[in-house]
Amino acid sequence: MKSVAILAATAALALPLAAHAQPVDPVAEVAAQEGRTERVAKQIWDWAELGYLETRSSGLLQNELEEEGFKVTRGVADIPTAFVGEWGEGGPVIAILAEFDALPGITQSTSASRDPMAEKHAGHACGHNLFGAGSLTAAIAVKRWLEKTGTPGRVRLYGTPAEEGGSGKVYMVRAGLFDDVDFAIHWHADDENSAAARTSLANRSAKFRFHGVSAHAAGAPERGRSALDGVEAMNMMVNMMREHTTMDTRIHYVITEGGSAPNVIPDFAEVFYYVRHSDADEVRALWTRLEAAAEGAAMGTGTDVEWEIIHGNNPLLVNDVLARMMDGKLRELGGITYTPEERAWAEEMSASLGDAAEPLESAGQIQPYDKRLGYGSTDVGDVSWATPTVGVRTATWVPGTSAHSWQAVAASGHSIGAKGAQLAAKAMTLAAVELFTNPDLRAAARDEFDTARGEGYEYVSLLGDRAPALDYRE
Repeated sequence: MKSVAILAATAALALPLAAHAQPVDPVAEVAAQEGRTERVAKQIWDWAELGYLETRSSGLLQNELEEEGFKVTRGVADIPTAFVGEWGEGGPVIAILAEFDALPGITQSTSASRDPMAEKHAGHACGHNLFGAGSLTAAIAVKRWLEKTGTPGRVRLYGTPAEEGGSGKVYMVRAGLFDDVDFAIHWHADDENSAAARTSLANRSAKFRFHGVSAHAAGAPERGRSALDGVEAMNMMVNMMREHTTMDTRIHYVITEGGSAPNVIPDFAEVFYYVRHSDADEVRALWTRLEAAAEGAAMGTGTDVEWEIIHGNNPLLVNDVLARMMDGKLRELGGITYTPEERAWAEEMSASLGDAAEPLESAGQIQPYDKRLGYGSTDVGDVSWATPTVGVRTATWVPGTSAHSWQAVAASGHSIGAKGAQLAAKAMTLAAVELFTNPDLRAAARDEFDTARGEGYEYVSLLGDRAPALDYRE
């Protein structure tokens, strides 16, 4: 009888240990937060705050982290809306990036037909509300997995403001905030599911400001010197320059101020330029020519010119080892499945896309893995030169939707967008778990990273040493 009692007691003690030994499902940790993802994404979508002005959006993400036990450091890199939230100790340090800025001048309700919102001046046409919410969910899921499994390691959520033309991450890299990070993970809203090794264009932007002399355009034109003439002369020369650039070059501009009345010669005018290329050194070379065009335009029109560099991003440094790993995780999860109500909404939205529309079924598919050049630009590029970085894109928008469109705004505030954010959170969480538990993967990814950067690599920002352009959207 005594031996039976001992065996029974031993079995009773073993029950909690056996239960504790049960594997923790990282995907279930994400699924448990579905309501949070949708709530946070919709709230940031409603606020639609511009770069460096995302006070409420950034604060919401910080508060959610603190409620989960993260230590949050606010106002990093001299940016009030930038933050880093960390949980854990020892082991590898894995960063998850979170964006949350909106775009100016484009608004839309969640209607599947055109419905601008007159009371709003901006909209999430690039899905950064989803980006922030999905990354928050992933960071919390990874934290819970680390906690439940006792795995050594640290997860950090980097709140990175002003991706749209403000280069928030560049200042954070420049401030050394990624120096001790082993790997970084990011994602982006899209109209398809893909973990392709997609690089990006380096870019730099600046506002060129011309100063002239005001006069009556009819009564005393000889006394005036038109600042707008300076802008137009510069634009003409740059447009001729386009013929003599390489294929990857992209140059675009908008006149942000050109005068108020035709009969008043404007004494001030401003043009905002972007220059892009796949090679950062080529951007620098093109920039020298752009500055020369500005100086020549000022000389020829009797005006003065000055310029302020607003942002600059290096191209993404793709890590094939990590990208193939992420592709495998995405395929393990599968694509997006619409409810009947979501499909009806998507069909109406698809009709507005015209020839660009893609079959709705593609939202449920994973695109083939490949290496490609993307013609957009992102400040994630600078992060990717600081630490091995991997990304994923999910179908948050109706297939065929272009970023920076009203259709993207609508879907980013819809349940379809939230579903895509959840899928991204699951993929990022699985990738983080793989990195925490697979030393061979970590070593291979690091070897590729070190080889790609080359010996003696030194980080150089396309921003120079300027302070964050906190007022560029004001």
